[in-house]
Amino acid sequence: MVAAHVVGPSAIQPRSAGVVLAQSRDAVIPALRAAVDTLPATMRHVAGYHFGWWDEHGRPVDADPGKALRPALVLLSAAAVGGAGQAVTGAVAVELVHNFSLLHDDVMDGDATRRHRPTAWSVFGTSVAILAGDALLTLAMDTLLASGHPAATRATGMLGAAVQRLIDGQSADLDFERRADVDVEACLAMAQAKTGALLGSACAIGALLGGGRPAQVLRLAQFGEDLGLAFQFADDLLGIWGDPATTGKPVHSDLRSRKKSLPVVAALTSGTPAGLELAAFYTGAGALPEPRVGRAATLVEAAGARMWSQAQADQLLVRALDALAAAEADPLVEAELCELARFATRRDR
Repeated sequence: MVAAHVVGPSAIQPRSAGVVLAQSRDAVIPALRAAVDTLPATMRHVAGYHFGWWDEHGRPVDADPGKALRPALVLLSAAAVGGAGQAVTGAVAVELVHNFSLLHDDVMDGDATRRHRPTAWSVFGTSVAILAGDALLTLAMDTLLASGHPAATRATGMLGAAVQRLIDGQSADLDFERRADVDVEACLAMAQAKTGALLGSACAIGALLGGGRPAQVLRLAQFGEDLGLAFQFADDLLGIWGDPATTGKPVHSDLRSRKKSLPVVAALTSGTPAGLELAAFYTGAGALPEPRVGRAATLVEAAGARMWSQAQADQLLVRALDALAAAEADPLVEAELCELARFATRRDR
């Protein structure tokens, strides 16, 4: 476990996770908007709606912009190795890739709400939302390559490899919907690819663009990978028990769609009476009947899967912080990364 950062009375205090996220978002948004402005008009319109910059008619709105965790990780990882200010383009590219995946995920999962407003596909149609996601992915690679940074080509290769893993994880997630034999190991591998790959890449790209040593890039990548899996555990818990007023999604949304998330798979394979009853709920097709949704949440918890999932997230956080400590980062930035990691695994949205 990483040691607490000790500061004297006159030293600069580390920023809280909320401040880090807000300031990182402020640093990235101008460059992100400038990149999106280069898209063809139709794709720019859909992307801007998805980002919360305007409504479906193009009128400016003040919508929930999202956490912007991934760009914050890029910027902090660069600062951690002494390269603060060198990775804004990398942060933009990673955020574009993340939102490419969100646009596609919403279509594949049939989610009608994201960040307290209708999803892009439910407003503009599935085909247009998919194309907008494709446009963001292409823009991410073009933006990073055109940055002129000496490490831009290598960073783009890292991001491309992360996208391939992300797609593989998403493919496995979809495959799980048709299978009755999904075990915890397979579900962990899926989550590591679907979520861990991009968070690991965000940290590695930040460290690379910040001029970090190879060992630092490697350690920060491991920090991001472990944090990513812990983040997915937290996300899956919110998908069942999150407050709709905070998450922007209906309560029990993952259960309603019979999604085989980490807590659900842990419950299904637990061998408990609750797990066996839950398995009967998951044998059908289509949305889970409403009267059974609340019962399914009770069964997941009764099988011990809610407690197990939180314990796994906590263990992964410890492992992530160990990797961060081994990176020999700037102490102040290390403390801020610690705060951000704890926030990501104990959040309410």
